[in-house]
Amino acid sequence: MVFVRSLAYFLVMALSIVVYSIPALLAGWAMTPMGLAALGAHWARVNLSALRVICGLDYRVTGAENLPSNNAIVLCKHQSTWETIDLLALLPRPQTWVVKQELLRIPLFGWSLAQFKPIALDRSAGRKAMRQLLEQGARALEQGRWIILFPEGTRVAAGERGRYGQGGAMLAERTGYAVVPVAHNAGVFWARRGLHKYPGVIDVVIGSPIATQGRRAQDIHREAEDWIEARVAELPGSVVRV
Repeated sequence: MVFVRSLAYFLVMALSIVVYSIPALLAGWAMTPMGLAALGAHWARVNLSALRVICGLDYRVTGAENLPSNNAIVLCKHQSTWETIDLLALLPRPQTWVVKQELLRIPLFGWSLAQFKPIALDRSAGRKAMRQLLEQGARALEQGRWIILFPEGTRVAAGERGRYGQGGAMLAERTGYAVVPVAHNAGVFWARRGLHKYPGVIDVVIGSPIATQGRRAQDIHREAEDWIEARVAELPGSVVRV
């Protein structure tokens, strides 16, 4: 039954990408940043509702009151595709996502993603990619946008800990904008690989903003990573798989 429901949701998700890509591609260039962000958030809410109805997979948020009134840099644990959907709807807008450059080459999805003006990094570019993140990230923050990035760089299986990159912390050191850490256990229910989406409730925990002005990137990085991993360790790490 889980496989059938997961397959049904996959088809709904694929259809939603096609449906929402059309206005993004045709009119995204003419839409305001908030209008385009609203389109992305609506797509996310449709998918979250479909997950709840089809797969019995819901979520709950703790710490939403910790989101600051001003835009900030969000560092989030990366375990599955789920959080890339949820954060679109959960976090304030407009948003600028830090993504892998190759995502923009995916037909329809990548083409429409490009309309949202992400910071698309070539992970093999080394220092050039870091300069790009710092320069484009600083501009986006000055424009009032929230920066969303996954410091582990790629999805890491539930129960594992990836190597955290310091790009987000370096951006925070340079700009003085606060860092908001986010922990969750989505990988328990929606693994980084595989089709199955197991029923249950994903926990999302938003931490208090980490002050960054006058601090070194290494210290910001360490505080954010320690907080995220400590919260993840406290969340349920198993699910009944029937």
